Amino acid sequence: MIKVENLTKTYAGVVAVDSINFEVEKGEIVGFLGPNGAGKSTTMRILSGFMPATSGRASIAGFDVFEASLEARSRLGYMAENVPLYNEMRVTDYLNYRAALKGVTGHRLRERVGDVKELCSLKEVENRIIGTLSKGFRQRVGLADALVHDPDLLILDEPTIGLDPNQIRQVRDLIRNLGRHHTILLSTHILPEVEMTCTRVLIINKGRIEASDTPANLLAKLRTVGGIRLEAKTGADDGALELAKIPGIRDVAVEPGEDGWTAFLLRVEAGLDPREEVYRLATDRRWAVRELARRKATLEDVFVEITQADP
Repeated sequence: MIKVENLTKTYAGVVAVDSINFEVEKGEIVGFLGPNGAGKSTTMRILSGFMPATSGRASIAGFDVFEASLEARSRLGYMAENVPLYNEMRVTDYLNYRAALKGVTGHRLRERVGDVKELCSLKEVENRIIGTLSKGFRQRVGLADALVHDPDLLILDEPTIGLDPNQIRQVRDLIRNLGRHHTILLSTHILPEVEMTCTRVLIINKGRIEASDTPANLLAKLRTVGGIRLEAKTGADDGALELAKIPGIRDVAVEPGEDGWTAFLLRVEAGLDPREEVYRLATDRRWAVRELARRKATLEDVFVEITQADP
């Protein structure tokens, strides 16, 4: 469905996308991950026809996005990170307008607009002016717009940004359902959503594709197999500094709590389990401990491992 070959984009001599190659097969839901500035949005905008590449090739459903742009774009629905909507229009009028622009006419137009309003749970606000809607409903209107011409491919750039947990869950379920009939390329910073939704993950860093595999395989290959969570009262000690001295602990993240309790999240080298050393340190320093447990690796660990250079 998507084929990218040696795709490169430079801005005033700065390389944003550096000769990347990847494919997305029909029916896949692929998570496209990377730090801010890694090249995710640039790649998505090139695929969607919003900007040209400096060099390389990209095709959608066999159509070159540069040489056969109209054919390629007719087969995709693109939802940008900041959804551009006409705030003065009512929801149904806007979707009718967008469907007509995308070549949907007559009975088919009314049918598709009705379908996407139902699919995106917009019936209750179908006559409301878009500018009066909440962030969650505006995201749904943007998604309905991307779907209204029934494309083979959906490209979604941060579709859950700014939503509350309930809205995120609703959008996640919707994306999972859409994956039954559409190929989806999904960019998001909410990594648990990717684990629960995507069949494969692409990780881009500094303009280059660093990983491409299923979430399960990426976890299996991870050099740091999870970590340790310690919740303790360390008094006047710098707990993070003391813990970082233990062999095998690569870094320490700190989450301050209430009443003097602090959670320390320890990233650990593969094959090591330094919990005994952690407990010994806590005992020697007379720390009060109420949790010391190992945790399994997550996609967040994979992301950090791949995109964050060792100190």
